[in-house]
Amino acid sequence: MVMKKSIRFLHLILGLTAGIIVFIVAITGCLYAFQEEILDLTETYKFVEHEDKPVVPPSQLQDIAHAAFPAKSLHALKYYGNNRAAEAIYYNYEPNYYYIAYINPYSGKIIKTVDENSGFFRWVLDGHFYLWLPHELGQIVIASATIIFTVLIVTGIILWWPKTWRTSKQRFRFMWKKTTQWRRKNYDLHTVTGFYIFPIALVFSFTGLVWGFPWFAYGYYTLWGGEKSLIYEDPKVPTFEFQTVKTGMDIALKNLQQLYPDAYYYEVHPPENNNKAIAANANLKEGTYWKTNYHYYDPSTGKEKKVSHIYSTLDKASTADYVMRMNYDLHTGAILGLPGKITAFAFSLCIAALPVTGFIMYWGRKNKPTKNKTKPAH
Repeated sequence: MVMKKSIRFLHLILGLTAGIIVFIVAITGCLYAFQEEILDLTETYKFVEHEDKPVVPPSQLQDIAHAAFPAKSLHALKYYGNNRAAEAIYYNYEPNYYYIAYINPYSGKIIKTVDENSGFFRWVLDGHFYLWLPHELGQIVIASATIIFTVLIVTGIILWWPKTWRTSKQRFRFMWKKTTQWRRKNYDLHTVTGFYIFPIALVFSFTGLVWGFPWFAYGYYTLWGGEKSLIYEDPKVPTFEFQTVKTGMDIALKNLQQLYPDAYYYEVHPPENNNKAIAANANLKEGTYWKTNYHYYDPSTGKEKKVSHIYSTLDKASTADYVMRMNYDLHTGAILGLPGKITAFAFSLCIAALPVTGFIMYWGRKNKPTKNKTKPAH
């Protein structure tokens, strides 16, 4: 009994401390769940008519895109295998910018340039990842709140656990037909809902902590038996002249198209400096990221280079590598396609309700109505 009282007190204190952050993270997760589908419906410039001719090679597409962003650094060129526009992605961390030029891959005409750091869904994502704080601070706050949320989930299950299984039925379903009291209904919303979302909530928290703390990511990866590096890095190559990069990028794209003719998209990254390889990857499945093969080429020779981190080809991935590479798709539910996203949306909504119903329980106990005692008539 003393143990359960201590757990209840811990559950209450942590809930009052991090409840508002849990609510914000869950609600922004709901809002972001279908952003790809919504943007595809509203941003028609992302699509082009398919033409039966070769696409403009990276060497030319790079020059076309630089005309739109002459002072920016090209991060990648992305080609889709269907009727979508090619993308010239300009991204940099410090100073921070993120632009995309959408280009017709057959004619090379720039359709539209977009600042990806603006817009509603970018605002939602910043809230989900950083609580709209400076990124270094916001990441620590969100990650710390995620740890608290994990403890709340576990302590909540301990508090939910019935004393005897004879009376356990009331823990599994809403008992609203037998009561009109709003406090009882709110209690059921908190406890019964909390029980059913327990496993998915743990998936959300664990996959979120992988991004939040490097020590957690490495520990989680090691627990699955992982032995590689989790840090993405392009392999080093002998110093080369940058005139060879364009030819190397064209060769990289052709190699990907030959290796994976049915890929959803191909992405070619120019080297960061004159002793780094060209990175090229092919995503094999629409709507997800985990099923991606990564290759690296020497710009001078075109020879493929090996890497020691987890971002290589799928045939070289271990179980632990798969777990880490699936992290984003597990977190969003995209690994199960649209049904998975719908499930993630519904569970995020339920998680957002827990701090609300929990606070109402706390407020109700603190402000119980006083009963007027009257003397019996003589």
